[in-house]
Amino acid sequence: MTSFDDVLQEAGPFGRCQRRIFLLFCLVSVPWAGVYVGIVFQGFTPDHRCAEPAAAALAARCGWSPEDGRRLPAPVLNGTGEPRPDGCRRYDRDWNRTGLTCDPRELEPEPGTPTAACGHGWEYDYEGRRSFVTEFDLVCSNSWLVDLYQATLNVGFLVGSIATGYLADRFGRKVSFLLSNVLNGLMGILVAVAPNYATLLVFRTFFGFGVKGGWVVGYVLITEIVGVEYRRTVGVLYQMFFSVGILLLPLLAYFITDWRWLQVAITAPYILFLSYYWFIPESPRWLLSQNQKSKAVAITEAMAKENHMTLSKNIETLADDNADSTSASFMDLIRTPRMRKHTFILSFNWFTSAVVYQGLIMRLGILGGNVYIDFLISGLRIGRRLPFAAANIVAGISCFATAFIPDGMFWFKTVVACIGRLGITMAFEMVVFVNTELYPTFVRNLGVSVCSTLCDVGGIVAPFLLYRLAVIWLELPLIIFGSLAFLAGGLVLLLPETRGVPLPDTIEDIEFPEKWRLRTSCSSPGLQSDLEGQTRCGRDPGQPRSSSALFSR
Repeated sequence: MTSFDDVLQEAGPFGRCQRRIFLLFCLVSVPWAGVYVGIVFQGFTPDHRCAEPAAAALAARCGWSPEDGRRLPAPVLNGTGEPRPDGCRRYDRDWNRTGLTCDPRELEPEPGTPTAACGHGWEYDYEGRRSFVTEFDLVCSNSWLVDLYQATLNVGFLVGSIATGYLADRFGRKVSFLLSNVLNGLMGILVAVAPNYATLLVFRTFFGFGVKGGWVVGYVLITEIVGVEYRRTVGVLYQMFFSVGILLLPLLAYFITDWRWLQVAITAPYILFLSYYWFIPESPRWLLSQNQKSKAVAITEAMAKENHMTLSKNIETLADDNADSTSASFMDLIRTPRMRKHTFILSFNWFTSAVVYQGLIMRLGILGGNVYIDFLISGLRIGRRLPFAAANIVAGISCFATAFIPDGMFWFKTVVACIGRLGITMAFEMVVFVNTELYPTFVRNLGVSVCSTLCDVGGIVAPFLLYRLAVIWLELPLIIFGSLAFLAGGLVLLLPETRGVPLPDTIEDIEFPEKWRLRTSCSSPGLQSDLEGQTRCGRDPGQPRSSSALFSR
């Protein structure tokens, strides 16, 4: 009895072919960073004040300084920090009446002067950047529409990841990846040319529909074509290119200051990814699960040839453990006890990772400071991977600590927040590859897609949780983030260890792990030199396995 992992050992577990495909897919992670957190720049909200055309005309006629022109029409907020003009209210005065003096000291408002909401739009201190906030006036009572912009993206992620996951398990990884990029390229450009806010939200939703699904499909495909000893490494590196995207995004946004052109720059790579049709194969492991053995054999032989390896075994007799289960359904994820437990814990960790990660990233806008420098710092990663649970706990501790550090210690507060982002980023990357390792081949893409929908729910909740609760108490979201991270870390300890374990092929492999480990160890190429192992597997130690026996049933 053999498995596809045995074949990979001879074809090359991470040869030239896999490295080429892996590097191509790593590029997919780079623009996703711009899609996911590009709102920091595309939705940038500069200082603003009520537009008062009559007051502006008087200021121009009288030659007032810009400070006086901004100060006199607007009430002053005297909260924490320096007094500043109220960006959402104006003094209810008639600036057109005759007899107004040009001396600004005589026009100082008296105590109790009534105020009113902005009636003529807003003026913005652009600071060289144009965002959809300034274009569509999404400030003051309309500020919640900025949250909606990000929420619609996550709605697209949620629906698209399930749909693409099903298509990838039903029709193949390659075709699903290419179709998602067709949608990404089309919708990304439509977002950039949206004439109004309503159509912007519609196009943004469809943009999210394809982006995440295509990214997950790419991740699943590369984990299915590399040997077990390389699976975790490629999973981590694949996601690290998301951080490369985060590091490049502020540089890109620095030079592209119009949100529409920034959207075009973020979308362009997805159009280029369509060329992958000629450079990536279908997953042989998936083909075997669909009883398409001849195609799987042809692709595996091509991989071995590119890796300068020779398949000495009789690959024509290769079969798959899951040949009788060719279709995936949601019920496969919850029907049996261990699958149900895995689905619940992984879904909750996806939710927590999204809420804490996106919340801490978007919190930069609340903390203030230089948005480019802060965002760049938040994208940096250091050092080695921490265990899944420890990463969540580190994020939780950092969230609690950040909440109680005084605002006057700005840089220290930022550093601690970045440690929290580092922890939750590690947890985020680990939940992805652990998710792929805990589901069998025929339902793997659907399993990752369904669990990751809770990530999208978290992404929908995060902006509302952050900005609306911050109105009550600025640090309240951090307390919630920390509590979620602690709980997620505890639940992770209930999952089985997957290090060095081959990818499961059937639900039976998940429900009866000891039997599965015995079967996989008995098919291991290293068993021939292990006399004790051969005896345990019921094999005559003096009788070596033939090449054809490795690939037969």
